[in-house]
Amino acid sequence: MKRILVLGCTGSIGSQTIDIARNLKDQFQIAGVACGKNRDAVTKLCAEFNCEGTVFAEDGIDGIRKLVEKSNADIAVNGIAGASGLEPSMIVLENGMDLALANKETVVMAWPIVKDFARQHNANIIPVDSEHSAIFNLVQKIGSENLSELIITASGGPFRTFTKDQLEKVTVEQALNHPTWSMGPKITIDSASLANKGLEVIEASRLFDFSPDKVKVVVHPQSLVHSLVRTKDGMMYAQISDPDMRHPIYGALVWPEYKETYLNPFDLFDHEMTFFAPRMDDFPMLSLAYKCSQLNGSYTIAFNAANEIAVQAFIDKKCRFTEIPKIVSNTLQKDWSKTPDCIDMVYETDALVRIEAEKSLNIICGGK
Repeated sequence: MKRILVLGCTGSIGSQTIDIARNLKDQFQIAGVACGKNRDAVTKLCAEFNCEGTVFAEDGIDGIRKLVEKSNADIAVNGIAGASGLEPSMIVLENGMDLALANKETVVMAWPIVKDFARQHNANIIPVDSEHSAIFNLVQKIGSENLSELIITASGGPFRTFTKDQLEKVTVEQALNHPTWSMGPKITIDSASLANKGLEVIEASRLFDFSPDKVKVVVHPQSLVHSLVRTKDGMMYAQISDPDMRHPIYGALVWPEYKETYLNPFDLFDHEMTFFAPRMDDFPMLSLAYKCSQLNGSYTIAFNAANEIAVQAFIDKKCRFTEIPKIVSNTLQKDWSKTPDCIDMVYETDALVRIEAEKSLNIICGGK
């Protein structure tokens, strides 16, 4: 029986983790739950699973720390969205607990520090994003020393076929209507702008120790192929399943084993699979992410923080969809070359970037 701690229990990843535990009670026990604001939801889950819980907005980071320490969990699923998910990742690793990681910012903002921390505390990090979960499994089977490229798939979002003029008129409501995945608002908008794929390029480069130019992106609207790898002899290998996040979550929970599950196996019949090159000029967030990944320093922190400010401004209808990359690009003009050597410095840089991003927002969007 594996004990699971669920951080971000009311979000998409957290809710699907709980679904797995409900359906596989002989394999998993929920050892603790945490969310941002919904005290009622946490109370109900604690009653259902007879576990401890905490609400981040009320209990703060100390609530997470106490929950992790008391949970006696074998693995924690971090589905917390945004930069606020970084410190909980560190707390999990500090306690020598394996981390099933869906929080991109842990890798994008502080991977060298996080990686060393995990090694010091003998804890494993298993990626939960469908793309990185796929690469993780393929790398384990084939060996990274045999690979020449990593290929991440992107659905292309709801605006894959939009013209430049159409992109100028995109509404928040349109951006929140993803064609294949059910996710939270921020990641859904990031998917529409390809910022999410940019973050995934940074993640893949760091998680698997590949230079950014060896991480490619291909648009695959059906979201059935979750990622591919190319071996040195030119052959390509893919992981294929229905677009259901419970597959990579379950894979992380049972790692390093492969076990039968209640989820339906993928059937190849009656499925169309198409692949296209990403439109980098029309969706510049992807090229900005590549640039930041190459520059290193604190540029990936800057990319992430500026994007968070810009996306929130778009949600609040303070800027247009096409102004998101302009805000980010303007913020990246500052010097972010200093490499953080501790988590406090990561957060200090993050805070500085947000101030600059707000300035960029005011410059580009004026009095909107």
